[in-house]
Amino acid sequence: MMLELQDHGCHNINFVTPEHVVPQIIEALPVAIEEGLRLPLIYNTSAYDSRESLELLDGIVDIYMPDFKYWDSEMARKYSRAPAYPQVAWQVIKEMYRQVGDLVLDEYGLAKHGLLIRHLVMPRNIAGTRQVMNWIAQELSPTTCVNLMLQYSPAGKVTGRQYAEIGRRVTPSDYEQALDETRLEGLRCLNQ
Repeated sequence: MMLELQDHGCHNINFVTPEHVVPQIIEALPVAIEEGLRLPLIYNTSAYDSRESLELLDGIVDIYMPDFKYWDSEMARKYSRAPAYPQVAWQVIKEMYRQVGDLVLDEYGLAKHGLLIRHLVMPRNIAGTRQVMNWIAQELSPTTCVNLMLQYSPAGKVTGRQYAEIGRRVTPSDYEQALDETRLEGLRCLNQ
C-alpha cells in the first residue's frame, strides 16, 4: 500500500493513530524500502502513546505530528476522560523531539523531517494554550514548529448544559489570543 501511494504521487506516508500497529509497520518497512519506498514517514498521533512504542520507532519515523490537546489534567479528564493526558504528552513529545528535532521543509515547503506539534484552540482557553506554548519553548526549543488548529466545532452532548463552556465555536478573539501566546514564546507557527 505504501508503494501504491508513492506511485500515485503522495508526498509522504502518514500513519494516523498507529500505536496499535507499530510492530506491523516495522515489519513492513524493510520490504517496502527494498521495493523502492523513499517517501518520508509521518507518525500522526494524539500524543497519548507509550514511550516503548516510540523507542521502537527511533530512526524509522521522519516526521512526528503529535497533538498537544490539554495542559490541565482536570480538563483532560472532563473532556476526554484521560486525566493523565498532559503527563503522557510531555514525555512522548520530548521523546519525539529527541528523535527528530525541529521541522525541516524542502524548497517546496513540504515537510521532510522533524517535529510539528498541533494544538487545537478551544473556547475560553480550555486547552491551556499559553502553558502549552511556554512548555514547548522551554522544554523543547523556541524553534519548534506549531500548527494552531481552528476546527473545533461543538456537537452532541457539548451543546447541552453540562459542557456549556465549550458549546460554541472558536472566535476570532480566541484565535488571536492563541497566536499572540505562540508568538510571545517565539515559536514558529504554520498559521502565520
